[in-house]
Parts: sequence; structure tokens; C-alpha cells
Amino acid sequence: MKYSLIFFVLLFTFNLSAQSYLTKKTASGKALKWYESAKSEAYNKEYAKASKILGKLLASYPDFIDAQLLKAQIAFDTEQYDVAAQAFEKTLSIDANYNPRVYYMLGMNEWKRNKFARSAGFLEKFIASNPRSEERKKRAERFARNAQFAAKAIKNSVPFHPEALSSNINTDRPEYAPSFTVDDNTLIFTRRVVNTNTPRAYVHEDFFMSKKEAGVWQTAVAMTGINTPQNEGGHSISADGKLLVFTACDHKGGQGSCDIFFTEVRNNAWSRPQSMGTAINTKASETLPSLSADGRTLIFASNRNGGKGNKDLWVSQRRTDGRWGAPKNLSEEINTSFNEDAPFLHPDGETLYFMSDGHPGMGGQDLFYSKRQADSSWGKPVNLGHPINTKGNEGALTLSLDGSTAYFASDKTDAKAEDVRQRDIDIYTFKMPPALRPKPVTYVQAKVRDVLTKKLLEQVEVTFTILKTGAMHSSASTDAEGEFLTILPSNKDYALSVDKTGYVFHSEHFALEDGLPDAPFVLEIELVPIQETPSVAVKEKPIVLKNIFFDTGSANLLPASRMELERLGNLLKTQAKMRIQINGHTDNVGEDDSNMRLSEARAKAVYDDLIQQGISSARLRYKGFGETQTIASNETEAGRRENRRTEFVLW
Repeated sequence: MKYSLIFFVLLFTFNLSAQSYLTKKTASGKALKWYESAKSEAYNKEYAKASKILGKLLASYPDFIDAQLLKAQIAFDTEQYDVAAQAFEKTLSIDANYNPRVYYMLGMNEWKRNKFARSAGFLEKFIASNPRSEERKKRAERFARNAQFAAKAIKNSVPFHPEALSSNINTDRPEYAPSFTVDDNTLIFTRRVVNTNTPRAYVHEDFFMSKKEAGVWQTAVAMTGINTPQNEGGHSISADGKLLVFTACDHKGGQGSCDIFFTEVRNNAWSRPQSMGTAINTKASETLPSLSADGRTLIFASNRNGGKGNKDLWVSQRRTDGRWGAPKNLSEEINTSFNEDAPFLHPDGETLYFMSDGHPGMGGQDLFYSKRQADSSWGKPVNLGHPINTKGNEGALTLSLDGSTAYFASDKTDAKAEDVRQRDIDIYTFKMPPALRPKPVTYVQAKVRDVLTKKLLEQVEVTFTILKTGAMHSSASTDAEGEFLTILPSNKDYALSVDKTGYVFHSEHFALEDGLPDAPFVLEIELVPIQETPSVAVKEKPIVLKNIFFDTGSANLLPASRMELERLGNLLKTQAKMRIQINGHTDNVGEDDSNMRLSEARAKAVYDDLIQQGISSARLRYKGFGETQTIASNETEAGRRENRRTEFVLW
């Protein structure tokens, strides 16, 4: 950090009372001549000559206060911070009240020396002097806050052991801005490449993709259909890997210098990129988008009008018609009068990581996180700490689904790498300290087919409900490939209903209240078509009611069964000719006879409930099978849980 030497010297005020030391006002003869000569050399940036003259001057006149200040300033400007510290402190020892700006400069000097507690102390003294310059006062306040934070952060450092990704990803070109699909098997990042297809070669940004095979990232390849001779930069890929939103600068169809574009996978290829339109893009700069896991929320950085600082974070919600709503300033808790950038909304939907130089930190742009509160507001940002954050500018951060692994870009050369080449910017990974992680989540990925034709079904409605409250967690529909992917946070149990006109609904149950499973849920769902006269194949296909629950060892239906029972009742009401048999099954715990009686009692409980809903008994039958028709091993609790089931078949 440089400061104008002459501006600093000329602005000093003087103590007009009786003094026992020299100033440039009271000095004369040889002392004044040497001082003016040193100042002239410094003005012309002949710092070595100026320092030599000052050495002679201060040897004879050690209490020449302006000479001490000039020595301190030259040392600061030439990055000799230890020398500067001694000279500034000598000035204070001569007269601590000569000029309050000495405290400011000494505070900034101690910041450079990483003496953060001392830096904060001197800056606070400067602030207390009620300085005339409001701008300098605000700068001092900002650095004092940062120094106070840095002093504590260094004493309480967090574990941080970054390792560079392999040479399949990192090269001698800069690589940065990593983004991952939710299964952690596809990586997209930005690489600066040299375009040699023009008369004058130039550097621009392109996207590269790598796939993980057997736990190893394969050699990254340029993404076709997206890259152009212009710049494609910061981006975010949807959880299912089928939607990419990204920053494009100076592109045709853009509104400003940098805009947000999108592309989708269609017929196994990326579609032609399109601008997200004037709802998102303006004549200002819109960059570094982050897409929520459900694809309904977009957070990005922009210096558009209406913000709190130079660059703020903004949020837009996708409407039911598929269009994006007008962006709103994200939060007064997050945005400051300085810069917020590089948002990353974790798939948990509740933890936002971002860069900022406006909140107290280590200096430059630090990494922070904020948690979404119960009222949907954002909580006070938390600095990720030292040494994740340093005095420099930290790069954008992304995290794995489980939140344990973080990825970022850096020019670090001291982390473990595959080789010892000097690199520009590479992509690194590290284990995120547990206290800084988001909420654990998993995902459900499924293909939906017709049980008879095996044809993939699109536009199938998918609804996840929180069992305890009955509130809807999320809804979606299958794409052209019959697929859907949904993120499920831990600490709740969920019911899934899969519905399509002309088919019997399908249900699933996800018990996550006590924690996450070892692996995500990958399902093949087959829907049974509704036929006026059910075929043999349809009759032989049981439909398990996975959200029907009973008291242990009892046929008493639990309240959590209500949604599933009513869904079955509504199906029978809309399909007036449909007839079903309700079957009850148990595991092998207990006596055979008692299990048979229990399974039949449970089937009858569902039968009775449907009767109460107005369904004719002529259309219903029930039967208990006890433990005679298992669908999983009874050797494990998970298998026994599957065997304890209520299902129905068409007849």
C-alpha cells in the first residue's frame, strides 16, 4: 500500500508551543539544508540517496521530528517495515501529539508486519483523535476491525491442508471456478487458453469438463457447443447436471459487459447458450451465478443500481411459468458498502458461502458463510477463519454434497501437488472443518418407466412431503429421459408420491430423522397403468404403500399414514371401476400364527379406513400373508423393515 510522500509531509501540523526538538519550521542552517535535500531526493524516488542524507542528518540531530517522519515514510514506501516501525515510534517518543496521522501510518505499517494487535491499537488512537478526513477515518475503522479479527483468528487457527488436484485437471495454464454435480462425478471449471486461430493470438476463458472414474478425475476436455472466442467464466451446474448457468462477457445477446447465460442438456448434448434475459441481466455487470439444488433460486453478484456497495449479491426466484422474477438485493446482513462476490448456495439450501471485503476479516476478500434462518432471512456472516483466509484475496469456494470436502482456486505453491512446477492458478481441495460445514444432505435420483412397456415416462409429477408436518418439501416432474433428482436434508422423514394421469401412484419412504444413509438413493420406479380390465401382468404387480404406519405389534394406524390413505381413497374415487385387494405382510420376528393374524388385522385396518372414506366394500378385499412372502432378507433390520409392508393389487 503506497502513500504520496510529499502529500504526507506537507499535511503535518505543528505544535506551536515551546519545543525541545527540531521541526522543519524551527530548523536552520545545515540541518534544514540536509532535510530539504533528502525530501527532494525522495520526491524524485531516489530513496537510497534520500536515506543516506537522512542518516547523516539524524546522526547529528536525532530529535529532528520531520526528518524521523521522512525516514519512516521512505521505509514504508520501500517496504522496509521494521525500519519504518522504529522511525514512527521514535517520532512518537519525541512528541506523541505532533500529528495524529503518525498513529494511522504506524497502524498501517504494523498491519504490513502482521502485528495485528498493535495495528488495531494505533488505528484506534488515530480514530479517537477525531481526524478531519472522514474517508481516512472510515479506512482506519475498517482496518482496525480487520486487525482485531486477525489477531484473534491467528490464535485460533482452523485445520487447513490444501492439496492440488492432479495434472488431469491442473496444467501450466490458470484453472479456477470449479463446479460439481451433486453426485461429485462431474467437474466443470474455467481455464484460460490461448486462441491462435486469429492473426493476433490472445488469451480467453473456456469451460472444461472432467468425469470421475473409479475415484479418479479423468483428463479434462473442452466443452463443445458452449465455448466461444469470448470469455465463459464463473458458473453453476444444477444438481442433476442438466442445466448450466454461467457468466459470459461481451457475448452477442448480452445486455452489459458481463451477463448470465444458460444451456441445458438436450438429446445428450448441450443446447445453444441463451441469455437469461432482461429480468436478470442489465447494462451493469452480472457474474458468478449460483443455482439452488432444486433449480428455483438463482444468486449472483452484480454492481447494478440499487445495491449497498460496489458489488452486491442478488437473488431471483423462478416462477411457476418457468421465467425468472425480478432480482432482489439478497440481504442487508450479507451485503455491505464494499464488495460481496462469488456466492455458492450449498445443496442443503440453507448455507451460503461467499467472498467479501466488507465484513471483518484477514484483509482483502475473505470467505464467509451465512445460514438461512427460520423466517427465511440470512444470519450474520461467519468468517471461515485463518489460514483458510489470508491477507490476500481468497478464491471462490464450492463444497461437496456432504459438506466435508471444499474446492477452491489459488496460486498457492506450498500445498502438496503432483509435481513442483510453478503454476499460475490451480484448483485445490481440503477437508472443511466440521464447525464450518453445511447441513448434511443426500439425494434421490430415479428413472420412471411404464411397468409393461418399460418406456421412460416424462412429465410425471414428483412430490416430497415432510411426514411429521405434512408440509411439502419439494415438487418436480421427470424430464424427457424420465429422470428426476431431489435433495433431501437430514433430520426429517419424507414421503414421496409419484403421479401421472393414467397410472396408479407410486410411493416411497425416506427415514432420515436419525441421520443419512451411507449412499444416496438411486431408484428404478415402474408405474402400473390403469386398465379397465387389468391384464395378468398388471394384476401380478403389487403396489407397496410405503407410507402406511402402525403401532409396534399392533394394527392401530398412526397419524403419519393419513396422507397415503387419502391418496389411495382419492385414486379409487376417480377410478370408479377399479377394484383392489389389500395385502398385509410381516417379518419373521414372533410366532407364525400371530404374524398371520397381525398381517390380516393390518390389511383390514386399511380396508376399514377406505370404507369410511366412502369406497364400496364390493370393490375391496383384504388378506394377510404373515411372513410367507418376503421381499428382502430377515437377517437385517433394513430387510425386516421392507418385509413389514402393506400393499395392494388390482383385481
